[in-house]
Amino acid sequence: MSKKCRAEYIWLDGTEPTSLMRSKTKVVDDGAELPLWGFDGSSTNQAPGNQSDCVLKPVYTVDDPIRGDGDKLVLCEVFDTEMKPHPTNTRALLRDVVDKYGHHDCWFGLEQEYTFMKPDGRPLGFPAGGYPHPQGPYYCGVGGSQIYGRDIVEHHFEACLEIGLGVSGINAEVMPGQWEFQIGPLGPLEASDQLTVARWLLCRIAEHYDCDATFEPKPAKGDWNGAGCHTNFSTKEMRESWEAIIAACEALSERSAEHVKYYGHGIEDRLTGHHETQRWDTFSYGVSDRGASIRVPWQVDRDRKGYIEDRRPNANCDPYHVTRLLVDTVCGALEKSKS
Repeated sequence: MSKKCRAEYIWLDGTEPTSLMRSKTKVVDDGAELPLWGFDGSSTNQAPGNQSDCVLKPVYTVDDPIRGDGDKLVLCEVFDTEMKPHPTNTRALLRDVVDKYGHHDCWFGLEQEYTFMKPDGRPLGFPAGGYPHPQGPYYCGVGGSQIYGRDIVEHHFEACLEIGLGVSGINAEVMPGQWEFQIGPLGPLEASDQLTVARWLLCRIAEHYDCDATFEPKPAKGDWNGAGCHTNFSTKEMRESWEAIIAACEALSERSAEHVKYYGHGIEDRLTGHHETQRWDTFSYGVSDRGASIRVPWQVDRDRKGYIEDRRPNANCDPYHVTRLLVDTVCGALEKSKS
């Protein structure tokens, strides 16, 4: 009798304005090819009740660090029953752009910020009925009066490393209960897939600690930094020349409104021009400028080559939209300039 394992099928639903992660478990033969599966799209905002079937197609698989013992996490794309990409399948849109511009060898590093929330709606570290001391000592801090949730963060960090996700670092952020992990450098599909699985793992692990991990861009109103997903990006040409760095910034300036539209719901609440942001309706770039839309790191200016950091994406952004737009805008402009 063949050994069985549990495969957790994970997908993004059709909830608006921000999709939710969904998952369910299928028992399969260990080592066998993972099959297509289905789900009730009428319960995930992806189909009407009279035509409710949607299809899950496995696209990225890693070991399951929670269940262990040969079990798998299976990221899926959503298709309709005619095997056409579902309208909510933003990964399919990215695939098309990667096929078109893959020869530019694009790399991404995604800085995912998030906030731990207690069941009563307070960020972890916020006292009942009030506020903690103003931001200042919490960023990369140490000690019980500054840091909240480190045990969850370390659990998540270890799980990501155990299954080979390209997590390159973690740090405490500016607000109590707010943290960040980084994914990359990886290609656009790899970075987006791994970020999605890492987000799912974070939320799943937080269940064990009586709290939620939220990707809301402004989880606490007032004089607190929001939560973003700063996106580091380069092409082969940018890693070789300063001229390509400037050309990328100029290309992004021409399509700024389109990018912001797809960079996450509630972006106006976060990109206010304060708290290390540029306004959502204004575009700028500058060396070492964390108040700009695009930051050019100081070492890139020194070396006259490297990468840029798009500081606009929200923590709740769809990474497939963000990576697709950056590749399409920058690589499209590069090819247009050569024609």
